[in-house]
This record gives sequence, C-alpha cells and structure tokens, in this order.
Amino acid sequence: MEDVLDAARRVVSTTAARWRTLVDTVPAELLERAPAPGEWSAADCLRHLLVAERRVLPVRIRQVLAGEPMRAFDPQAPGPAVPEGTPSELADAFVALRRESEAMLAGVTPDDLDRTSDHPEYGPISLRTLLNVWAAHDLQHTVQAEEALMQGFLPDTGPFRFRFADHEVG
Repeated sequence: MEDVLDAARRVVSTTAARWRTLVDTVPAELLERAPAPGEWSAADCLRHLLVAERRVLPVRIRQVLAGEPMRAFDPQAPGPAVPEGTPSELADAFVALRRESEAMLAGVTPDDLDRTSDHPEYGPISLRTLLNVWAAHDLQHTVQAEEALMQGFLPDTGPFRFRFADHEVG
C-alpha cells in the first residue's frame, strides 16, 4: 500500500461510527447473542475493541513515538474489568477514546512511519507495521461482529442458506 498512513487513518476513523450505528439500530439482545457456544457476540467484539483502544494499539503507537519499548499484552491474562456494561455504554466509551486516538494519529507524519520500538515477543516493530495491524484489527473484529449478528437470521433463510455457508459460525 502506497500511503499506509492515510489509509489507516481512514479505516480507523470509520470504526467508531460503524459501531455507533450498529449499537443504535440493532436490538440489544441480538448484539449480545453469541453466534455459537464459546464464540464472541457482537457486543464481545466491541468490548474487545474497547480494551485494545485503552491498552494496546494507541498505547503502542505512543510508545514508538516516545522511543519507549512496548509492553507485553496477553489477551488471555486477566485485566481490569470493563466497567461499561450495555452495548450503548461500550459504544459511548469506544467513540470517546477513538476520538482521542484519531487526534493522536493526526500528529503522525510520514517520517514517523519507519520509527521502531522493541516488542517483547517480536523484536523491533515499526510504526508502519502498527498502523497496518490497527486497521486490520478494527476490520477483523467488525466483520466478526457482523458475522455474529448474521447467525440469528441464517436458520430461516430456507433454500438460500447455502449462500451464507462461508459466514456460518460453529
């Protein structure tokens, strides 16, 4: 990709609005519905994005910009509880944090892209790599959430169900 900074900024800038729209229009019970046992609901995906916004991706970009080493993040390790409970509360918190992250990204320059920081597991990681990870991560979990939402509709798609086979969970 020729201009990862611009592309990542654009993708990252759409995520909060997409979630706000989903949360404001989709019934809460559908947002909370797990698509299959052990799988994340759409609300779980949003909860994860909120944790990543608080503790991982913007934090790591700030660490690169400050010349600091990255701290390890284990998604399986217990961390501070997410105090927001409802999908609407999660979306409110995510939107507010994402605005701060977008403001931080506005200060990143093309000259910053090759700056690196040491990741405890992967070694030197460039800001360019982190921007690609951030955009892909946003898209990954938004698609995952949309697939979770689809599961409530798939059983009654009758003879058209085969068209959704690539999106069935579990």
